[in-house]
Amino acid sequence: MPDGATLALPGRLLFLSASAQAMARQLAGEPLTPAQAGTLRDDVSTDEITPVHILSHYDDRLGRFAYTGFKAGDTVPLGPEAVRGGGFCVTVAGKRYGKGSSREHSPFAEKLAGIRLVIAESFERIYRQNADNIGLFTSTDFGLIPRILAGEAIAVDELVEGRDALAAAILRAGGLLRFGQRHMRDVRPAAVAEGDRPRTLFEKIVARHALATALTPADPAPGDGAFVRADLRFIHEYYTGMAAHMLQATFGKPLALHDPRSIVVFEDHTNYVTESPAHLRGGLVDKVLAMCRAQRAFAAEHGLREHRTLTEAEAARDDGRHVAGISHAMVAEHYALPGQLIAGTDSHTPHSGALGCVAFGVGTTDMANAFVTGAVRLTLPPSLLVRLEGQLPAGVTAKDVVLHLLALPALRAGAGVGKVFEFAGPVVEALSTDERATLTNMTAELGGFTGIVAPDAETLRFLKERRGVDIELEPWMRSDPGAAYAEVLSVDCSRLTPMVARPGDPGNGVALGDLQERVRVDIAYGGSCTAGKREDFDHYHAVLAWAAARGLRVAPGVQLFLQFGTTAVRDHCIAQGYLQAFEQVGARILQPSCGACGNCGPGSTTEASQVTVSAINRNFPGRGGPGQVWLASPPTVAASAIAGRLLSFEELQAQAGSVG
Repeated sequence: MPDGATLALPGRLLFLSASAQAMARQLAGEPLTPAQAGTLRDDVSTDEITPVHILSHYDDRLGRFAYTGFKAGDTVPLGPEAVRGGGFCVTVAGKRYGKGSSREHSPFAEKLAGIRLVIAESFERIYRQNADNIGLFTSTDFGLIPRILAGEAIAVDELVEGRDALAAAILRAGGLLRFGQRHMRDVRPAAVAEGDRPRTLFEKIVARHALATALTPADPAPGDGAFVRADLRFIHEYYTGMAAHMLQATFGKPLALHDPRSIVVFEDHTNYVTESPAHLRGGLVDKVLAMCRAQRAFAAEHGLREHRTLTEAEAARDDGRHVAGISHAMVAEHYALPGQLIAGTDSHTPHSGALGCVAFGVGTTDMANAFVTGAVRLTLPPSLLVRLEGQLPAGVTAKDVVLHLLALPALRAGAGVGKVFEFAGPVVEALSTDERATLTNMTAELGGFTGIVAPDAETLRFLKERRGVDIELEPWMRSDPGAAYAEVLSVDCSRLTPMVARPGDPGNGVALGDLQERVRVDIAYGGSCTAGKREDFDHYHAVLAWAAARGLRVAPGVQLFLQFGTTAVRDHCIAQGYLQAFEQVGARILQPSCGACGNCGPGSTTEASQVTVSAINRNFPGRGGPGQVWLASPPTVAASAIAGRLLSFEELQAQAGSVG
């Protein structure tokens, strides 16, 4: 955009209100003032902006479905075409807008529906970067609202004021791909002097991967935009078709990818699509299968490594050579190494930070740009040091620790948004790599840029045992004494007890022992990237083998689903003899993939009245179906399945003892 350009906003303002009545008035055509709109919804998630069952669209049709998962009270007020049909061009919301997944479908759907500006009190990092990348303006300035209502066009310079120089340049260019065409022809490694000051491990890894461009500093400070080289870039089927469409529209064919050996594609969200209530109800199964075929064609065209889905039928005849599973769990099991930098199109990419690497999620345009330039965009974040002190009590897991962190008022209010979470302290040192991965994985729910744990002897054990890899840790692979942190947070883990999170948000944490009424459950689900790892299944088995030995089964009226995160986890469970106990108590065993966590497989609710206890990482409205989802640790999920209500393993044992 030329200097002095303005953004004309001739349409209506859509206030995403917590009031169902206020939403109904707007959709009936009544213009509201901010006072009439009332309290704005906080924590509007990408699942609400674009529910998972519409993600097979990546063209103009996507604009029909903007906000079709948005909840105001108990209502879902916005149907297809409501935004375009209502003539809205500005969206207004509360805090932490765009929580959840890295799906660029969300800002893309908004823009296709006619939205040109989103105003919110604060934004989640991936959402806002995705919006920048497609030329959708965002602002935290509520002073713009009366001016827009008065018909004033807003200067682009004003809209990008306060943003880092790279974000401003991308918005002025109309998006990242157009920016890349103009400014990224001369991208080269930057020479950064690491010894000039104390640095965090995150800063050291970024410095070793920094790229120099004409518009970005070689050694960025927190808040600066930058580009880095990734050792690994990965994508999955919900994004590849959109990325290929973008690249071909921008660059045409033939298309040359930068270092295709460092790109991996995964099918991990569609194994059970033919059993997904949301996809079946929407008649979307054929579209999703076409999406998978498009990814396979793209991978074949460019010679990319790929891991394909493993169906039940294929699993029955699998000879052990089919390596499949959830993308970011697979990256930790097969690819990530300490000191590396990894970018993936999933918000839970920080999973691999447990191995001492920098791993973070990006949107489709970011990945498309990285495919052709080799450069991954980031805004350098500040770091938050989280020291986990004391010793974890028996029965308390890393999942309980994360649910406790999420419930802390400062983090609940967004103190961790966009930051690096560096986990340290005696509890972290004592945790296995699988449990460390639960911490780094759920940095996404904490709002962070990524999570990281310094590699140590446990990291070497994991790499040797799981992958047969022998490496030596280098002296630089830890934070320096005196490195700068935005804040240091200390938690006495000795006082923790099993936690759960009430439905609606992972931050709704409460100690299970403090719940006066133990909620009845209809579904118990153990799986996902967060809780489908080897040691998670050790926890499920400990509970369920105990129950099976006493003749106990899953409670009447309850369904228990256990879904492996990867084929390696499945093979571990088979080798350990776990399946006998699982089957004895009445669990259904599911092959490795994403599933109920993303509302794309068995374990999702089908009725609003249903209640799930789940070991997944997020429970935003609609995330696992229309019902209510409580988050819990693997042992609590298994114990609750046997009890038929929310219960810890310790409580289940005590209950059985009192009965006996």
